[in-house]
Amino acid sequence: MSQTDIKMNYVQVLHNIKNACDKAGRNKEDVTLIAVSKTKPVEMLQEVYDAGCRDFGENKVQEIMDKYDKLPSDIRWHMIGHLQTNKVKYIVDKVYMIHSVDSMKLAKEISKEALKKNVTVKILLEVNVAKEESKFGMMSEEVKNFYKEVIDLPGLEVCGLMTIAPYVENAEENRQYFVNLKQLVVDIADEKTDNKSIGELSMGMTGDYEVAVEEGATYVRVGTGIFGERNYAI
Repeated sequence: MSQTDIKMNYVQVLHNIKNACDKAGRNKEDVTLIAVSKTKPVEMLQEVYDAGCRDFGENKVQEIMDKYDKLPSDIRWHMIGHLQTNKVKYIVDKVYMIHSVDSMKLAKEISKEALKKNVTVKILLEVNVAKEESKFGMMSEEVKNFYKEVIDLPGLEVCGLMTIAPYVENAEENRQYFVNLKQLVVDIADEKTDNKSIGELSMGMTGDYEVAVEEGATYVRVGTGIFGERNYAI
């Protein structure tokens, strides 16, 4: 894919986000586009950066490590894939946010490493809203209690929730999952007695991000829609 194509794709996705915000009566500034750059070379990321993107998402710790020093330092890296506890130490001081926290073991490990590096790590709790056996994430009914346990861990800032909706041909089929995640974050916020903010919603990918924005997404994760098809051989 040419440099022009990638830039045009990026601009088109931003345009689509604006339209979805307009439709829902939202401010487009309330939605952050994360360019999902897994398997893509740094040259392609630089092109999207030059087009104005500052938020990039990776599925693997090793890819963040490989790209981190080769790209501008003002990039906000998002860990969006399943994170193994033994890899946490490599990225706690490199990522802006970890989207995929789904166990107390992982949360405690992030807390431990955050204290070692003297940083505060923004995290999202991953929820398997559609209850797909192939997906990571806790069940919706587990989230409230999990939040109550994890909120007091030092070095963590619990910012909201994340989900990976099913792959569907018709994005409308995923609307209810986005509605459910939004309701879940509202319910948690309503029950809270502390003054900590929890309102971020990371939901929506290339096939359904516009619907996700209409239903309250604050982060959308778009890879194919910007970079083209992934190279699964890597």
